[in-house]
Amino acid sequence: MAEFLFEIFCEEIPARMQVRAGQDLSKMLTDGLTKAGLSVDNVTTFAGPRRLVFAADIPLRSPDVSEERKGPKVGSPEQALAGFMRAAGLTDISQAEIRNDPKKGEIYVAVMESAGRDSAEIIAELIPSVMQNFPWPKSMKSGRSNFRWVRPLRSMICLLDGKVVDFEVGGIKTGNTTEGHRRLGKGPFDINDLSGYVKALEGEGHVVLSHEKRKQLIIDQARKACSDQGLELVEDEGLLAEVAGLAEWPVVILGDMDPRFLELPSEVIRLSMRTHQKYFAVRDPKTGKLAPNFIVVANQAAPDGGQEIAKGNSKVLSARLSDAVFFQSEDRKKNLIEYYDKLDTVVFHKKLGSIKDKAERVAALARELAPKVGADPDKAEQAAKLAKCDLVTQTVIEFTSLQGQIGRLMYEAEEGADPDIAAAIEDHYKPQGPNDSVPTNPVAVAVALADKLDTLVGFWAIDEKPTGSKDPFALRRAALGVVRIILENGVRLKLFDVIVFARCQIPGELTSKFSVGAEKLVAQRELEKETNALFDQKIKDEAISELGEWHDEGQKLDFHLFAFVLDRMAIDLKDKGSDRDCMMAVISRKSGGNLKDDLVAIVNRVTALQTFLDTKDGEDLLAGYKRAANILKAEAKKCDLPDGAPKRPSAAESAALYDALQTAGPQIETALAAEDYTAAMEHLAELRGPIDAFFTHVQVISDDTAVKENNLRLLGLIRDTARQIADFEAISG
Repeated sequence: MAEFLFEIFCEEIPARMQVRAGQDLSKMLTDGLTKAGLSVDNVTTFAGPRRLVFAADIPLRSPDVSEERKGPKVGSPEQALAGFMRAAGLTDISQAEIRNDPKKGEIYVAVMESAGRDSAEIIAELIPSVMQNFPWPKSMKSGRSNFRWVRPLRSMICLLDGKVVDFEVGGIKTGNTTEGHRRLGKGPFDINDLSGYVKALEGEGHVVLSHEKRKQLIIDQARKACSDQGLELVEDEGLLAEVAGLAEWPVVILGDMDPRFLELPSEVIRLSMRTHQKYFAVRDPKTGKLAPNFIVVANQAAPDGGQEIAKGNSKVLSARLSDAVFFQSEDRKKNLIEYYDKLDTVVFHKKLGSIKDKAERVAALARELAPKVGADPDKAEQAAKLAKCDLVTQTVIEFTSLQGQIGRLMYEAEEGADPDIAAAIEDHYKPQGPNDSVPTNPVAVAVALADKLDTLVGFWAIDEKPTGSKDPFALRRAALGVVRIILENGVRLKLFDVIVFARCQIPGELTSKFSVGAEKLVAQRELEKETNALFDQKIKDEAISELGEWHDEGQKLDFHLFAFVLDRMAIDLKDKGSDRDCMMAVISRKSGGNLKDDLVAIVNRVTALQTFLDTKDGEDLLAGYKRAANILKAEAKKCDLPDGAPKRPSAAESAALYDALQTAGPQIETALAAEDYTAAMEHLAELRGPIDAFFTHVQVISDDTAVKENNLRLLGLIRDTARQIADFEAISG
């Protein structure tokens, strides 16, 4: 094995791209070398502000390969022989061997020998291809070359067994020379192997090659600098990863800021430090409040210990925070509600009106939702109107990511502020991602649900649905937010009705398209018995074709949007380990006879069903159900199935099944009405023995027509009894 070392040296790579770029380079080179027949061991990867490095142990040459290709029988037609020769690269059939095959007799076999290649030759072909097709999020051209890279290339090291592998990319030729830190150890450095490379750069070159090592150096130095002054670092993993990508030789400095700025909300101070200056905040461990200090990570060791660097950064931070003080003082000259009318000057969407239009719709919907989530309707309506007001304050215009937080702080400063409304103002944007928490305060729950449902209904109404991987308005995230808020708070509501109500609040120019209003909910609910599990496209198409004509376009919109929310819930449940088939079975139109839009009830039933099917009783009962369903399907193809209820048979096993079904049906119905799904499964499990005995001892398709028809009615009763819980035909296995 020989050591292969490759370094790409260029101008500064954006910090957010470095780690992924190192992973991509490693994967692309490893895959390419492996495909060429080379084994790849002891892989090492470095990613930093100005370089990507890959090193590994590989053979100096790929192995010779001998491959056999079996052909047609001896004596086969000319056409078959010609095809075999083309595939095997033969010019004459005499170049193939004749071997005896136990099954086919004498056949032709082509033995294809492929000589190995020098690894240097493979590398010289592979790397230019990898670099030409490198998956940078953004790239650029430089100089006269058409080659694109994230930033202009400066040099490349490519060594195999200590020797340079010659090739060129973007006008840059490979060599064995690199540079270190711009100020502390530029070099150049001649490199012969990986150990010498690491020693030169991390020594005289003043470059810490490993991203993880830079992170650890920064956090250790920052904690110590704070601890030495009796302070505590406010740790921030995202910022730590970013600054580790900004400094090749990180040196931590503790700086001071003017204490008067501590009068600002801590959120403003931290955001200004983090976003604009890349500083870490510092707090007093005794009070838990921010201290008038900050941590800055320099890219050099200054002769004065960093005093001038600290002073310079302090001045920059003071200028930034001075702006924040001005914005805060201007914003607080008014109460939060006084900004409400100004929301009319900000467009939410050209087809859906202004932010104020949206706030009006959300307020109406939040008031409607409030009793369903245990919130006060007046508070929910007021919170919904206040929730967006901070968007037009100078502070949020400057610090956009603080929307909601600034509104809460401004409202809390007012006399008589209600804590429920304050919580709703800040939390109504949640959850903003899969790892974000959901609001739990009832008023916040009402406003958060209303805000997301209004967004979904509005964009559905103007036909701006997600397509493929494109979702510019984050509608999938909004739908998942609705699902999580409902499930994690145990909110019991008819979501379909809420969607209809929300749709009725959309702008006037769109309402003419949809004639159904809230007063026609009853008619719309009648459609439910015809609907299906729409998160599955095949079933969605089937359901839509069965429904035929919609009462109007509004109903079609509501139906498809509810299907979209179910789709998000199905994906969420699958990610958490639930079986997709179980959800399909529970919400199928064949299960319970209507569309279930209580998400909590759906999940509870799915959980109980999955638990039941994991048992021996569940497994056997599913097999019995499918046997009954298959017989019914087969007989239905021959002729119409007999109508009516079965009579009590005379045969012992048939009579026992009949009695068990007569008992289980009402018991399951009662348990489902009480949402005792575990009890419903237990009653269903009691059918296992009678069903097994029936199929074991009874000839279902009897020669006696009357007996046969009664048996088919019994099978239909098995199917209908089980469907009270779920459509077991939707479950594979």
